[in-house]
Amino acid sequence: MRSRTPDRLCAEAVDLARKAAEEVATPGTVGEHVDAVAEADRVVTHLFDCTQPGYRGWRWAVTVARASRAKVVTLDESVLLPGPDALLAPEWVPWSERLRPGDMGPGDLLPTDSDDLRLEPGFSGEDAPLPNSPVAEGMAADVADTEEAVVVPGSPASQPVPVRGSLVAVAEELGMARARVLSRYGLHAAADRWEESFGPKTPMAQAAPATCMSCGFLTPIAGSLRQAFGVCANEFSPADGRVVSLSYGCGAHSEAAVMPKPPRPAEPVLDETVVEPVTIRPAVDGGSVEDGGPAEELGHS
Repeated sequence: MRSRTPDRLCAEAVDLARKAAEEVATPGTVGEHVDAVAEADRVVTHLFDCTQPGYRGWRWAVTVARASRAKVVTLDESVLLPGPDALLAPEWVPWSERLRPGDMGPGDLLPTDSDDLRLEPGFSGEDAPLPNSPVAEGMAADVADTEEAVVVPGSPASQPVPVRGSLVAVAEELGMARARVLSRYGLHAAADRWEESFGPKTPMAQAAPATCMSCGFLTPIAGSLRQAFGVCANEFSPADGRVVSLSYGCGAHSEAAVMPKPPRPAEPVLDETVVEPVTIRPAVDGGSVEDGGPAEELGHS
């Protein structure tokens, strides 16, 4: 238990403590004596301001002590410690908690913990033959006993189980051989993120003429989330290529409005009622000649 009253001899050993601090500190960085704190019986820590740039509020702490019934004070340790108003670095945060969406770049690897709550074991069946496989050793014997047949060497009961008949092989063919899949927690976490970004409560959805459920640009997704989400395939939509809630909507809805057709230009008008005047001149032989030039008055001789 720490004593409230510092030992007198230890408290008076300020010069000894300052000399010890100056030996370990940068020259000229040991400031004024701040306090003397009793750590235990006959153990006192002297505090000196640190004037070194970059260490605002830090203190040199020098601990001195003396033995029982001894009058000589000895040095215990010297260390630089932060004070109440010291400039400290931010608390260290693991990288897994500092990572934010969009931080990943080309070549970056993001490992997942074995106990990640977003994931759960995928296919976990034993590598055993299918229950209805006639080549399974136990099944073959049961079938033989049921049909009163004799199992002899070389019969299916003694044959190795084909790889195709294993549960693992069948799972691989069905696309179910992933080591881990999304857990229920992972599904709900993803749904909450998508709902927040492209859900019915967004300003865009509030002003939309209709929801994505009735939009022709909505592409369904597989799995249990298809009942609530889809992918937008409209290049003019702000959610193009993003997972959207079926209750989301935007102004690029396929049935929001029908674009009016541009008016067709009027048919060209061909006026064939205009008659050009024709000049008739007398011919030498008494006939007439038609001239397409401007009309002239006929003279008489």
